[in-house]
Amino acid sequence: MVEDDGPIRSALDVSLRGEGYEVRAESDGTRLAEVAEGFRPDLAVLDVRLPAGPDGYAMGRILRASSDLPVLFLTAADSIDDRLAGFEAGADDYMAKPFSMAELLARVEALLRRAGRLASAVRQVGDVVIDEGARVATRNGERLDLTHTEYELLAMLARHPGQVLSKTQLLTHVWGFEAYGRNVVEVHMSALRKKLEANGARIVHTVRGAGYVLRSQ
Repeated sequence: MVEDDGPIRSALDVSLRGEGYEVRAESDGTRLAEVAEGFRPDLAVLDVRLPAGPDGYAMGRILRASSDLPVLFLTAADSIDDRLAGFEAGADDYMAKPFSMAELLARVEALLRRAGRLASAVRQVGDVVIDEGARVATRNGERLDLTHTEYELLAMLARHPGQVLSKTQLLTHVWGFEAYGRNVVEVHMSALRKKLEANGARIVHTVRGAGYVLRSQ
């Protein structure tokens, strides 16, 4: 991750590590070759306007010429021409500042999954098991017949067991943005609960005024 703004770089570093990623954070692109060779990243998050070394677009072209590394530009350069230049430089995604950290984390995960670079994870909370590689969820050994959205909601909750996630967080991570009405979460969560509770006790709990949490007791 290359970002010259210290507070933003620190916030990105903390948030990405909090999601379980290993991060190499740089303030400019002067050590791009060294990082690419030694750290061997699965994803590059690049600012565009930098104080030293190649700018973000140049780094994107360098990385794209030598690998299929996914590239996400995160920048204040948000005009149509800037975005077109970014995609011409090899961007897989482009986000303008200011940005939502939850949305950025969702896009990072989507890029890694699409590129086949997201390690398969099997998560278990109580008697519910989610295999993210196979995109299969079971309860008490019985496979759950979930829609795409129901699976994504359950997987998101399972990545943060015992942690209350707000409707806004779920909208951002599962639907990609916050523009939907909050009741869309309630509708899909209700359907998910019915399927889960057909094979066991309540495991998705509502915390009034706060959101939802996955816990076995």
